Amino acid sequence: MVKTRKLGLSPIPEAGEAKRGKSGYLAYLLRQANAAVRLALDRAFADLNVTGPQFSALVMVGAYDDLSSADLARLSLLTPQTVNVIVRNLEARGAITRRPHSVHGRILVLEITREGRRLLTQCRQRADRIEARLRAGFATAAEEDVVRRWLVVVATTLAEQA
Repeated sequence: MVKTRKLGLSPIPEAGEAKRGKSGYLAYLLRQANAAVRLALDRAFADLNVTGPQFSALVMVGAYDDLSSADLARLSLLTPQTVNVIVRNLEARGAITRRPHSVHGRILVLEITREGRRLLTQCRQRADRIEARLRAGFATAAEEDVVRRWLVVVATTLAEQA
């Protein structure tokens, strides 16, 4: 049964129904899923005053040494302008610092601070609960592996064609 909301004259199906369900376009379903995950993360981090993109930045800065803002933009799939705002905000709250690269002194590399690691740990605990909810949708580990491999294939194949 399709639950609908009235918006103007047309009924709008809920997520998971009609074209927003199994019969929908894959690209739309991926976007819908991404939006749901981002909203869940933003809600989980709200009282920490952290957004999903800020969490992603903390994860990447904590995981990779000598990461520049440009590198972070590529890894986070965000524009350099957006990353600059994120970096400034995280720097202002003491979660990251910038220092000159040891070889290429004009490049500033990002480092996570003790405060940033503490904040990342808090966020990671909350993100792990969301990850667990995502994994709960799989019947088996093999099923999860298939979806993970497919998502990587989507990202790498479409990136190659861009």
